[in-house]
Amino acid sequence: MLRKYFLLLFCGLFIVRFGESQTLQNLPQDYFVHPLDIELKLSGSFGELRSNHFHSGLDIKTNQRTGANVIAAAAGYVSRIKIEHYGYGKALYITHPNGYTTVYAHLEKFAPRIEEYIKKRQYEQESYEIQLYPDDLDLRVDQGETVAYSGNTGGSGGPHLHFEIRDGDARPINPLLFGIKIPDSRLPLVKQIKAYPLDTESTINGKNEAQLLRVISLGSGKFKTEPFSAYGEIGIGVNTNDQMDAASNQNGVYDIKTYFNGKPSFEMTFDRFSFDETRYINQMIDYEHFQQNKSRISKLFIPDGSPLSLYRETNNNGKLKLLDPEAKHTYKIAITDFDGNLSEINMDITNESKNEYLSLKDPKNATLVAHNESFSTTKGSFTLTIPKGTLYEDTFLNISENADVLKVHEDVIPLHKNMILNYDMKSKVGDDMGKYYIARITPWGAAYHVSSTLKGNTLTAFTKTLGTYGIRKDTNPPTIVPVNFKSGQWLSKNKTLTLKIEDKETGVQAYRATLNGKFILMEYDYKTDLITYDFSNGVSTETDNQLVVIVTDNVGNSTKFEANFQRKE
Repeated sequence: MLRKYFLLLFCGLFIVRFGESQTLQNLPQDYFVHPLDIELKLSGSFGELRSNHFHSGLDIKTNQRTGANVIAAAAGYVSRIKIEHYGYGKALYITHPNGYTTVYAHLEKFAPRIEEYIKKRQYEQESYEIQLYPDDLDLRVDQGETVAYSGNTGGSGGPHLHFEIRDGDARPINPLLFGIKIPDSRLPLVKQIKAYPLDTESTINGKNEAQLLRVISLGSGKFKTEPFSAYGEIGIGVNTNDQMDAASNQNGVYDIKTYFNGKPSFEMTFDRFSFDETRYINQMIDYEHFQQNKSRISKLFIPDGSPLSLYRETNNNGKLKLLDPEAKHTYKIAITDFDGNLSEINMDITNESKNEYLSLKDPKNATLVAHNESFSTTKGSFTLTIPKGTLYEDTFLNISENADVLKVHEDVIPLHKNMILNYDMKSKVGDDMGKYYIARITPWGAAYHVSSTLKGNTLTAFTKTLGTYGIRKDTNPPTIVPVNFKSGQWLSKNKTLTLKIEDKETGVQAYRATLNGKFILMEYDYKTDLITYDFSNGVSTETDNQLVVIVTDNVGNSTKFEANFQRKE
């Protein structure tokens, strides 16, 4: 039986990876079942626009509770287990005979036999955070089998299950394409429309600057904008969301098409993408508008150099050329959700004459940084390096230094790669240099630790965010406070040991706990600053116990906590 299963699995992988017989138009429709045994209500949809990434699955509500049964969507084997403090928290990956992999994330805990498998290896490695790749016969599962319980671990904003389906190349695919159904009869929402001049000669209503257009609802999913005039090459953007029947969350839409003078101009479909391309979301949206207004406008044209596979066939990359004086044009945006509910926006555009008196000046005190070349400059004790390909286009940046504070423009321009900040520490020699770090300083004066490395007399930090940076020193150790016990107590009725660990300046970097000299596994929830040991782990069965917890922050300050307690099972 095991050999037969392995043969089926291998054949399935061969078909998907090499034969490519299953395309997005020919996906299995009855292969996967719902991953929860409760009604499916979404708080997040596939491809939804998130900070620095597209959402790679479905976020399924669990009625604001943890502990719902998470079931295998199809038979297969557990091929990967990842437990981390941030990100997906506790996550389980199941590979199926047809070559697809399903992912279940933000879990509270795993089914008993999987939990036992994991815990054994966590204790062997003496680490809560762990990544495992079981063999195909280690943890086989049947369709509908409970494999875990829903939770709120990692970067989750509330109890839910994050569920994905990935193809043989580890690309996430919209699970709804596999026949998983979520009732949806609501029309997509239209919030904002914006017009953009795409070069220095182009204008919108006579100005070489992007402009929001007034959106007028006509009812039944029909909208129009106020008429406007334009010249040259322009682009349009839309802020849109979708709502489903059973939840009020504003999710992402499935497809956006545009038509210029009745002919197809642009299409973007949220059906599949690769993790390598997901950060290009910052080029696809109006990043400056989002940073200033916290609303995402999707550009309905392809920015130069974008590799996003979400784009479909376009005419002139979705960009509109308006060169004939006084010519009139129509432009339509058609937005659909996965169930085909349609909202349309119609726009009337009149060509305006070229503005011969348009005067553009380079930004004052700014430096032009090319996107296809490396750039480096020294300001005071700082050296800033912007590697080739970090910017999406040639950009003017304001860069200045004053009193050990480096200002690198403002966070209104996205970076695709890390820029590098080096600080010459010669002035700090003899002043406990290891406690210094580079901090990002907000407009309101708060300082946030940026991971920094000291080598010789140079302090280095990498960051993908423009803004203001300065030097800070942290000499304050973390704090450790017991939550559900006190030293000297009898704890026979306790099921857990819980402590609150905090470091308000640079954050907790590591922690380690022992009981009577033996390592114990403590789960860390950074959202609540709590670490918890479960007595069911059975590390010690002694009556008299000594607990030792050591917590270290990101510049090496550490705190040691000790407590004694008595306990009988």
